Amino acid sequence: MQTYSLPQTNPESVVLLQITDTHLFANEAGSLLGVATKDSFHAVLDAVDDAARPFDAIVATGDISQDHSEDSYLRFIRGIARWPQPCFWLPGNHDFQPNMASVLPAPTIKPCHQVLAGDHWQVILLDSQVQGVPHGELREEQLTMLDEALAAHPDRHALVLLHHHPLEAGSTWLDQHKLHNASAFWKVVDQYPQVKTVLCGHIHQELDRIHNGVRVLATPSTCIQFLPDSSDFALDSQNPGWRYLELTKDGDVVTSVYRLDGKDFVPEFDSGGY
Repeated sequence: MQTYSLPQTNPESVVLLQITDTHLFANEAGSLLGVATKDSFHAVLDAVDDAARPFDAIVATGDISQDHSEDSYLRFIRGIARWPQPCFWLPGNHDFQPNMASVLPAPTIKPCHQVLAGDHWQVILLDSQVQGVPHGELREEQLTMLDEALAAHPDRHALVLLHHHPLEAGSTWLDQHKLHNASAFWKVVDQYPQVKTVLCGHIHQELDRIHNGVRVLATPSTCIQFLPDSSDFALDSQNPGWRYLELTKDGDVVTSVYRLDGKDFVPEFDSGGY
């Protein structure tokens, strides 16, 4: 298991910036359902800069690329290079892991499965990708890694990251593509009361639920948004977004979602899918 130790700059908490589902292309003009993903990605980065809120690390929860290209991953790396903080990423269903690996080493990307965040937390990064299909599944080795990481640090609060949502979000078409072996995931998590929160991407919308006493969060994409509670594929008029998570020494997760202002990234609402 690859482990990274993230120093604690504030004795009270560790702050993470979550960026997810950027869907970048090698072509800087590449667009997804009418939204130029490079432009929306950089607009989010600029808004984070303008907010000037301190954070200790970035977590990127998958679907970094739309076209699988090495250049799309380099585009992501160049974008976040404006900040010195480390970034921890994991694959989504649209990612091509050989090309994710090919751009490493990179100054800010820290490839690891476990982050010991300050004195009180661990962050565990899981790979839920099933190559070639949109749904997720955790291989046995991933479940074993999760179990071993949690068992090794019973004194640390735990934040678990994966791309696919491990419970139904409420949209019929989207819930077909959730984590298919979610019961096996929860069987591990339920053994460890130190697991406070599960954080994912994939659903291109904000989600904040409690499941078996564990908070489950999902975060808006930096490009297109999916309409919540829809039976069929549908896009939302909400703007691209991002999330901050403050992990307190007492085990609380204080979190907020932020979105861009304006109407610069309006998708093609008549799209039937992608």
